[in-house]
Amino acid sequence: MRYIIIGAGAVGGAVGGRLAQAGREVVLVARGKHLAALDEHGLRLRVPEGESTYRLPAVDGPGPLGELRADDVLVLAVKTQDTVAALDVWAQAPVAGGGTAAERLPLVCLQNGVESGRLALRRFRQVYGVCVWLPSTFVEPGVVSAAGTPLTGILHLGRLPHGTDDTARRIAADLETARFEAPVVPDVARWQYAKLLANLGNAVEALTGTRDTEAARALYARVRAEGEAVLDAAGIAHTSPGEQRVARGDKVTLVPLDGAPRGGGSSWQSLARGTGTIEADHLNGEIVLLGRLHGVPAPLNELLQRLANRFARERRAAGSMPVAELVRLADEAVTAAG
Repeated sequence: MRYIIIGAGAVGGAVGGRLAQAGREVVLVARGKHLAALDEHGLRLRVPEGESTYRLPAVDGPGPLGELRADDVLVLAVKTQDTVAALDVWAQAPVAGGGTAAERLPLVCLQNGVESGRLALRRFRQVYGVCVWLPSTFVEPGVVSAAGTPLTGILHLGRLPHGTDDTARRIAADLETARFEAPVVPDVARWQYAKLLANLGNAVEALTGTRDTEAARALYARVRAEGEAVLDAAGIAHTSPGEQRVARGDKVTLVPLDGAPRGGGSSWQSLARGTGTIEADHLNGEIVLLGRLHGVPAPLNELLQRLANRFARERRAAGSMPVAELVRLADEAVTAAG
């Protein structure tokens, strides 16, 4: 199979680079300065074993590829806010032998949150969800860092809305040759909703620059508890922290990488790169939406969604809000919500 990585940033670049290292055929899809750097220098992947450069085909869309191949796998690794635009471009791409990508090719949603899978199912017949646990960083064009060892990441994989099939198992087998663990599960959404709860702290880190102070941890605990209450009211199952700890164990340990920038998670990276957008609408905003649908107030998640979007829109620096200020605003939001 050939893997077309649509969005070769932190997660997509790490997966694409590792697959290429394992001898799999990979095409990277990027734009702007990142695409130019990939064209000129190749993908520079920094991992605990050192830095390697992969000279891979890099395109800005399906056009330069001509007809797609029947054995192509589309790996959607853009941020959720960019999903619709990517689906618009790729769904109608022709496939050799007839038909379109939406009709014939598998689409793997390698993304945070749960919304992209729903969006993709409107267009594609074969959609696969992934619970992404892959610490990686992309802040410099052409360069991706992934600091996990001995595994680069753990990627629970399954067909959406539920189930497994041979395609999922073939993809998982390729990932497992590329320093990932890729359990194929019939209930991948249960893992994705658990990751959603973990990602509710992304905005705290993006705004304040930290998750690790006592105040930041306490605020995240409140935000997560609000999210759990909303999921319970909606009747949405998610894996427990204990089940996740057993699955992960000590398989992915982070180590310092020479020359790699220290930074935060995906939302922090969006602010650091000044992209103008952030995924808060599909992380904290998912809890806000479900809370409104099921009559459960979610003032903390609403606050984080609003502030993260403002920081992105105004291109404010990552980590430029003091934690104490965010805690004060959170207390005010809870009080106002009654």
